[in-house]
Amino acid sequence: MKALILAAGYATRLRPLTDTWAKPLLPVGGRPIVDWIVDGISKVDAIDEIQLVTNARYAPAFRDWAVTRGVVVHDDETTSNDDRRGAIGDLAFVLERCGVDEDWLVIAGDNLFEFSLSELVSFWGEHGIASAVAARDVESRELATHYGILALAADGRIEDFVEKPADPPSTLAATATYVFHRTHLELVARYLADGNSPDQPGRFVAWLQAREPVFAWLFEEPWYDIGDRQQLLDADNHLRAAHGLPLRTGYTPSG
Repeated sequence: MKALILAAGYATRLRPLTDTWAKPLLPVGGRPIVDWIVDGISKVDAIDEIQLVTNARYAPAFRDWAVTRGVVVHDDETTSNDDRRGAIGDLAFVLERCGVDEDWLVIAGDNLFEFSLSELVSFWGEHGIASAVAARDVESRELATHYGILALAADGRIEDFVEKPADPPSTLAATATYVFHRTHLELVARYLADGNSPDQPGRFVAWLQAREPVFAWLFEEPWYDIGDRQQLLDADNHLRAAHGLPLRTGYTPSG
């Protein structure tokens, strides 16, 4: 199994921070966000290679970061938010380079979590030819409008997936953490060829679950989807508290 970290977005909601910093390289709890993700991936015995896809603006910084971490960095050759490939487009870009002869764990580079990726992969492995997504009850209909919301069958198979609904049918949210069976990854090219949106990886999952088995693995541990300054500060302070660092009233990449 291979792992892929999606880190090619331009994070315009965090400007001007992201004019110079790639969002996944912003420190939280004293370390880059992506370091925490790699820590989690490294505990999955089945994974023998970690890939990361970014854009031309941030590729040099990621290559510097990756030198001591054994991560393969791919530059998707885009230069701005206007010509970006989108998360699914970037997944297709890496699959074209690396092939689909293995299963893949795919994680968004702004996803900060404390659940066990090993448990997610074990759950996925119990379901044969299927894919899986990590999901959490956000316990708020207002919060649910910002995420992909799931409806599940009794066996945990996803029956419906609605991306950022104005009127959420539930508060069970999909996180941008997926395990894809290799045969399902072969469908990414078809998804894109049919004219579907290349952005937001949940859109591919929503399309896939109508055609192939996709299961939700539920967790209760802390999870942060870092999209704006407040979420960034909340995640930073959560990890600072956990590691004995002083809390802050405003986020800054230093200190």
